[in-house]
Amino acid sequence: MSRSATVCASVQAKARPMTDAAKTDAAKLNERIEALEVRLTYQDEIIETLNQTVTAQWKQVDALTRQIAELRNRLQEAERHAPGPANERPPHY
Repeated sequence: MSRSATVCASVQAKARPMTDAAKTDAAKLNERIEALEVRLTYQDEIIETLNQTVTAQWKQVDALTRQIAELRNRLQEAERHAPGPANERPPHY
């Protein structure tokens, strides 16, 4: 008899019908695996939503940063072109 035939015969001899306890354990294991799969799917959805939110916020922060820089440049330009302080009396004197 070949080695593979011997192994198969040995496995078949050891194979027994599942007991009720083994079936219960297998059912519990299947329930745990299913719960983990559901949890993983939920976490994947949450991660995707968070990624979209972070991306949108990054775009908004980037736009606001550019707007602040533009306003800063405009203010500096206005200060350069502003007339110097006049030594005139205010009109109410």
